Amino acid sequence: MRISSLFQPALIALSVVSAISNHATADDDMEHLAIFGSSHAVNDVPGSAHMLSQAELEKFDFTDIMRTLTSIPGVYVLEEDGYGLRPNIGMRGTGQNRSEKVTIMEDGVLAAPAPYSAPSAYYFPTAGRIQQIEVLKGTSSAMYGPRTTGGVVNMLSRTIPNEDLAGQVNLSAGQDGFAKAHAYVGGSGKNVSSVFEVFRYQADGFKNVNHTGADTGFVKNDIMAKVMINSDSDAKYYQELEFKLKYSDENSDETYMGLTADDFKANPYTRYSASQLDNMDTSHKQFQVNHHIKLSDRFTLGTSAYYNEFSRNWYKTNKVNGESLSGGGIDIAAAFDQDSNNKLLNVEVKANSRDYLSKGIQTTLDADFGDHQVKFGARYHEDEMDRFQWVDNYAMDDSYEMALITAGIQGTDSNRIDSAEAVALFVQDEYTVGNFIINAGLRYEDMTISRKDWDKGVIDRNEPLKKDVSNSVEVLLPSLAVTYRVNNELIIIGGVQKGFAPPAPGNNKSENEESINYELGLRFNQDALQAEALFFYSDYDNMHGNCTASQGCDEELIGNQYNAGAVEVSGLEVKTGYMFSTGEISIPVDLTYTYTDTEFQNSFASGLDTWGDVVVGDELPYVPQNQLQFSVGLLGEKWRSDILVRYMDQMRTTAGQGAFTEDKVIDSRTVVDLAAHYNLSEHQEITFNVDNLLDKEYMATRAHGSIMAGKPRSVTLGYKYSF
Repeated sequence: MRISSLFQPALIALSVVSAISNHATADDDMEHLAIFGSSHAVNDVPGSAHMLSQAELEKFDFTDIMRTLTSIPGVYVLEEDGYGLRPNIGMRGTGQNRSEKVTIMEDGVLAAPAPYSAPSAYYFPTAGRIQQIEVLKGTSSAMYGPRTTGGVVNMLSRTIPNEDLAGQVNLSAGQDGFAKAHAYVGGSGKNVSSVFEVFRYQADGFKNVNHTGADTGFVKNDIMAKVMINSDSDAKYYQELEFKLKYSDENSDETYMGLTADDFKANPYTRYSASQLDNMDTSHKQFQVNHHIKLSDRFTLGTSAYYNEFSRNWYKTNKVNGESLSGGGIDIAAAFDQDSNNKLLNVEVKANSRDYLSKGIQTTLDADFGDHQVKFGARYHEDEMDRFQWVDNYAMDDSYEMALITAGIQGTDSNRIDSAEAVALFVQDEYTVGNFIINAGLRYEDMTISRKDWDKGVIDRNEPLKKDVSNSVEVLLPSLAVTYRVNNELIIIGGVQKGFAPPAPGNNKSENEESINYELGLRFNQDALQAEALFFYSDYDNMHGNCTASQGCDEELIGNQYNAGAVEVSGLEVKTGYMFSTGEISIPVDLTYTYTDTEFQNSFASGLDTWGDVVVGDELPYVPQNQLQFSVGLLGEKWRSDILVRYMDQMRTTAGQGAFTEDKVIDSRTVVDLAAHYNLSEHQEITFNVDNLLDKEYMATRAHGSIMAGKPRSVTLGYKYSF
């Protein structure tokens, strides 16, 4: 009901648009929303740059963004629920926790619910509806903040079709109750164009809750509408004005409660009875207005205003018999599931309720001065996270049913507001002289990040505050990159950049995260061969560690931020592809490899479960030394088949050095995926996908103080109709 009521005005508007837009064409969506744009080839970007096209994304048709991004070198992912509902993405050793060190954008604007004040995102754009993905790392990402050390992921949503009327219906179903329905319709007229898109996917889950049969699946809906008005193509100042409206929601029976090592070995796909009520309930609303004007042959101005609301309540088990699950503080199996003996357990279930707000306006002026291509940009941004949480107490006996004993009062467990206000300015000059392209940039950030915190138990916000503090930060972030074209096939690239991440709100002991980042490499493109190799080195003056429940932090420490001091991260990124042709069959081959070396340069004690007590020489946790992905395909006239082999080296689950210990390691693994497509006709296609073809059982993470399993083999059959 609430979806239809929210979008009823949009549906009416789109009906009107469809009636009046039946001739001529519209521009391919606004160029300033993309990083590369049609006039800026990825090959000439002076740094690590990759674009996943619509054709690449449709090859395996993943709904999990983390499976998609493993084709990009220098990107690390940490699986959690198996479906990618809460992605953990890192770049060049930044750490993956809730993607907090990576700038995530959709259509050129910040996508995280509160990217300045609370970057650990529990919202992520629905990957299955994204049409194109752009990834930048190192010096080439300096224009995009506020976090500039690792890189940026910009996801481009459905563009408005150029045809009078075009659309698609994509349906699939598979194991564990997986189902997906994706459809869009749109068209372009002389001055008005539109598109409307619906995406829904769901699954029953691949885990079973002991003794109860409780649900472990999810349902996620995503609806988007765009309307664009453009001037006549021969207007003195050609303009486009686009309105984007989006709504999404999720209901998932997910938990932080993993397994002990013994129980994981016995059955990795089980869950403890005390997690039977765990549930995540979210909703996200977005309104975005984009304006593009061609002022002259030399100047183009693009502006976007955006407004996002995100609400979520993760109702999940927090303590059993008074002992916190965070940091592995309690052995759930020993406490109840394996040896109940008519015990009566007290189970605290915490409502991690939060409301987020993010809004702002940004503009970029592109200036063409011949040899100098200059960009001037500005952004004003505000965001907020409002925590109003409570705890319910349940009793569970040997019937394995949880009976409510006392219901918590909303706001009594946590009553806090984190907020931020920021102004960002940047200038970037791309200067071409002979075979050299020199790219110099400067970014300025001025932000104030605040926290208002009431004592536990206080729900009246007219009461005195326990904490009312702010961090104000000003920073200048220069970057310099050079591209040298040796010949038409080979270019050499290199650069240096100052990386930055702001301190947490209300933590006066926190310093800025700052680093100097270097990269040097080459690209080679000749006919059917594309290859790239880049060496990177990040020298941190200070690295942040944020204490969150998702990292297994003790409850009383959540919200703290730790200064790790000096850290060195270095590595090699390689990507190469070749297209073999044998008569009527083509064979595309692609290889992605990342080598990473990390080292803390000082000793300190932290409250993070993933860091612990650090000594000089320790390696960062959850950063595999070697990652490799290999894919090969077979393409015929009406069909194609692709197989993907993904290898991840063993990695530490807490900072350390020397030999790996059994209880602090994620073992290496190799996972194979398969996809096949067959065209029934010009407009119809059937698809067949198998994730984890060899049904590999593997440990995904220990980040919550217990073990989470990766997704087992999953077979999906689909049908697609386009018009």
